[in-house]
Amino acid sequence: MTVRRSTPADTGPPTPFTRIIGQSRFIVLLAVISVLLVAAALFLIGVIQALTGIYNAAAAVSDLQFNAANLTIVFLEIVSTMLKAVVFYIIGVGLYSLFITPLNLTVSLGIETLNDLEDKIVSVVIVILGVTFLEHFVRWDEPLETLQFGGALAVVVAALVFFQRHSHQAKETQQAKSPDVTARAKRELFEEDTEQHAISQDEVEGRTQSSG
Repeated sequence: MTVRRSTPADTGPPTPFTRIIGQSRFIVLLAVISVLLVAAALFLIGVIQALTGIYNAAAAVSDLQFNAANLTIVFLEIVSTMLKAVVFYIIGVGLYSLFITPLNLTVSLGIETLNDLEDKIVSVVIVILGVTFLEHFVRWDEPLETLQFGGALAVVVAALVFFQRHSHQAKETQQAKSPDVTARAKRELFEEDTEQHAISQDEVEGRTQSSG
């Protein structure tokens, strides 16, 4: 079985407006910096909460006050804060890798497309919702309200899982139709600084590989 690779036709030098559009991707740096600053702030808040919680836990133990429920709620809030920081961090590095320069970090995390980024964010959000429900469950102030809250979260999680599955299927379909086009576009944009995409004959025919 042989693989046919078609070369894109020469489209000529890009127009000035094409260059402007291509370079406009660097405006995403504003969002990247902002989101990473938010992530750093949340990580700092989480560290302060953790230190405060550990200090209060040590003080309670020294006074022979063993209230595991309250300590569990405090520590779950710390976990929730850290997970929220992780969400913003993933968004920041993901946007940087998608629009500015590909990073080995994002590839190792499985983030190579916008669908991958959405998938990772949804996964962490589901965990955050689970931790939030666990806080209410441990507190157990109003059983009926806790049950209603859990039901509402279940509906949200089901919707997120459905979206995640649909996004995954859309990615698989795209990769099956054109597995090489995205990689070639990335190489031309990030390594060769070429904004204009040259459409190959395989793309016109709706396939990138054929056997002969």
